[in-house]
Amino acid sequence: MKKIITVSLAAMLILSGCGSAPPTKSQANGSSSATAGAQPYVAMDAKGFQFQYWQVVEKGAQDEAKKLNIKITFQGPDNESDVAQQVDMVNADLAKKPAALCLAALSTTALSSQLSKAKSMGIPVIGFDSGVPNDSSGALVATAATDSVKAAAMAADHLFDNQDFKAALTKATTANPVVIGVLSQDATSASIIQRTTGFINEMVAKIQSEPNFANAVEVTGQKKYNKASSSPAKVNIAVSIPPSTVQSDVQNSAQQLLNQKNLIVIFASNEGAADGMLSATNDGSDLNRSTGKYKNLLVVGFDAGKNQKAAVKSKEFLGSITQDPYTIGVDAVLLASKAIKGEPVSNIDTGAKWYDSTNMDNPDIAQLLYN
Repeated sequence: MKKIITVSLAAMLILSGCGSAPPTKSQANGSSSATAGAQPYVAMDAKGFQFQYWQVVEKGAQDEAKKLNIKITFQGPDNESDVAQQVDMVNADLAKKPAALCLAALSTTALSSQLSKAKSMGIPVIGFDSGVPNDSSGALVATAATDSVKAAAMAADHLFDNQDFKAALTKATTANPVVIGVLSQDATSASIIQRTTGFINEMVAKIQSEPNFANAVEVTGQKKYNKASSSPAKVNIAVSIPPSTVQSDVQNSAQQLLNQKNLIVIFASNEGAADGMLSATNDGSDLNRSTGKYKNLLVVGFDAGKNQKAAVKSKEFLGSITQDPYTIGVDAVLLASKAIKGEPVSNIDTGAKWYDSTNMDNPDIAQLLYN
């Protein structure tokens, strides 16, 4: 059953003696059924709702909507593979003529007609999380999101600071190359694509700057990312993408990476990938640094969630990258409010941080780590 949360916020404060405000541009174009000065309605469509990440985004959106006296609805498909369900949700929202639409698109191409309709109705579109990449309709006016390329590069940087990783890398030869696995939940989400790209590009650059590794890194596994090495490969970055975001499929993809010879690292690019990785390793017990089947494997995750946090705390994961989902929700509603009023808006990078067992309880990090 799809998750739909409707937030009915504080009633409009009427000040005696004050005239009604003139209609906004979107209201004048018929994009909102509200009369001038009424509480604006903003529809928010996420990529899913099965992970707590989206619930934290929604909480931030709720709080900001209450502050700004905006009514919002927040919904997402049953899983992050269900493009058709998201299209239906956006169609239903456009029928309500919202003052603005906040959208984390599963597929910009699949939503092209809906985006064109929003543009013709004068409804400004605000991207959040992965946003609405490569929108050609002109409806998208700004995005509140993590710079996913930069955030994933941070994961590669922290691996290079790890002495166990450096020691494993130095053992790589052309006859016996090492493998760095990348487990990506899907090949359509802009944020997942950007994280995969950011990690691969930074890892390739870092490795090839090492002595005796120039042009000796290849990327295999997925056509989107494949890159041959111009010299005999000493390092293979193997990308695995499941056929769907269902956890059993993600777990199977994780197992495929675990079966690779000379595997030294796995990067799990979101909460779903991290959960799939843990499922494939007996809830992480196989990653135990002393007794685990894969005790020498370094795993780095992305996002948070109860399972991933426990894995980082126990050092089964070296660490993870966290976004700030609450701020993503806040900033999406803030941008929508400004766009409704006709104020200038621009993209907001909501930031990301590295966390591991040594800093995850620090207040500035702990507040970002949802369960």
